[in-house]
Amino acid sequence: MKRLFIQALVVAISSLSLVPVCSADTDTSSQAGGHRHASHKGRLFHRTLVRYVPSRPSFGELAGLHISRDELALKSSVAYVIDQDTNEVLLSKNDEAVLPIASITKLMTGVLISEAKLNMDELITITEDEIDTEKGSRSRLAVGTTLSRGDLLQLALMSSENRAAHALGRTFPGGLETFVSLMNAKAASIGMKDTRYSEPTGLSSRNQSSAKDLATLVGYAYNDPLLRQLTTSGSYSVEVGRHKMEFRTTNHLVSSPNWEIGLQKTGYISEAGQCLVMQAKISGRKLIMVFLDSAGKFSRIADAERVRHWIENETRRGTLRTPT
Repeated sequence: MKRLFIQALVVAISSLSLVPVCSADTDTSSQAGGHRHASHKGRLFHRTLVRYVPSRPSFGELAGLHISRDELALKSSVAYVIDQDTNEVLLSKNDEAVLPIASITKLMTGVLISEAKLNMDELITITEDEIDTEKGSRSRLAVGTTLSRGDLLQLALMSSENRAAHALGRTFPGGLETFVSLMNAKAASIGMKDTRYSEPTGLSSRNQSSAKDLATLVGYAYNDPLLRQLTTSGSYSVEVGRHKMEFRTTNHLVSSPNWEIGLQKTGYISEAGQCLVMQAKISGRKLIMVFLDSAGKFSRIADAERVRHWIENETRRGTLRTPT
C-alpha cells in the first residue's frame, strides 16, 4: 500500500515567521510583556500588548496537501468517508497520508482503558506529571484534583482533557511506558499499519496515523457501548472538593437534531490542524467519517456538514443507494 510519510519537523522550524498579535480583550497587566500605566487625565489605560508568535504550518501544509482539490471543496486536506457495513468508499482525499492526529489519540486511550476492565470507581489524583511541558496547554484539572477513573475517562473522551488522558495512562498497570506500548500493539492487532503512538494525549506530533487507519479505529471502537456513550455525551459534571465543575463536549454536532452520531472525537495541535472522526447514520447508511488537517477553527465541522448534505442529496437523486 502506498504510504506517504511526512517528515517535516526540521522544515517547520526553519520556516517559522513572526506575526504580530494584539490582545484586545484581556488584562495585559497579567501577561508577560504587558505593562499597565495609570493615568491620562485621571483615567487608567493599558499599553497595547503586541506579542510576536511563530506561524506554524501543519505537516499537511508543508507536504503540499492543501493544494489538493475535491468535488465538495473541503477545507480538510485529508478526508475519508466509508460505509461501515459494506466498506464502500464514498469519498477519499489523501487517505494514505500519515500525519499527526492530535487528540484523536485519546480514542485509542479510551479503547485500552475500557478493555482492561479496570475499577472505574478507583480514585486517581492529578499530579505534576500531567502538566503539559510540550505545548504549555492549560487544564481545568489542577494538580491535586482527585477524580474516579470513570470520571477521567469521560473528560478525556468528551472534553478532550489532556491531564485526564495522561493520568489514565500513567496509572495503568505497568505505568505509562507499558500503556504506550500497548497502544501501539493494539493498533497493529486491528490492522492500523500506518499508526504510531508516543503518548496518550495527542499533544505530541509524533502520534501519527492515516485516514484509513483512523477509520479502522472508529469502526473498532464503535463496538464498545461505553465508548459510544462517553464520546457522544454533551456535558458532564464532576465534584472537585466543594465545587461542581461542568465540562462540555468539543463537538456540538452531538446535540444537533440533524445528526445521529454513534461515536466521535475531535483533535487539534498546530502540527495536525483541526481533526475530526465520527461514526454517524445518514440517509439510512452507517458511515465512518475522517477529516484531518483542516484549516480554520470551525472548518472540520463545516466539512462534516458538507458531506452530510452531499450524502442526503445524492441519496434522494438515486446516485447513492441505501444498502438493503
